[in-house]
Amino acid sequence: YVLPWGQMSFWGATVITSLASAIPVVGDTIVTWLWGGFSVDNATLNRFFSLHYLLPFILVGASLLHLAALHQYGSNNPLGVHSEMDKIAFYPYFYVKDLVGWVAFSIFFSIWIFYAHYVLGHPDNYIPDNPMSSQPHNVPEWYFLL
Repeated sequence: YVLPWGQMSFWGATVITSLASAIPVVGDTIVTWLWGGFSVDNATLNRFFSLHYLLPFILVGASLLHLAALHQYGSNNPLGVHSEMDKIAFYPYFYVKDLVGWVAFSIFFSIWIFYAHYVLGHPDNYIPDNPMSSQPHNVPEWYFLL
């Protein structure tokens, strides 16, 4: 929401990050840290870009740790007792199934991103950000209207 850095992004970042100021005692400190100063500025954009860049790597790492633990102890095994039961091997059965799903999603997502990336965007986000003027008409996003 913030990364296009248009008028809608600027005011959305201002409102959403200001919600943290409602936290007692430390709220204003959190907002100042999120903003990187005393207002939404380039430091805020850099922080959100870093978050959007690093978060997928963190999620992939957590998923790999989860899969490693799942293969080590098995599913639904809170005591960690190893039992020799009839099991279906992950490779090649589930691996190929997951690979087909991942490739299909990647193709669809790539087509969407490269050829229709503007479809879900808000028209006000194409206006360059200006902290001195707010939106003439604020409307909720389309997904809140469903």
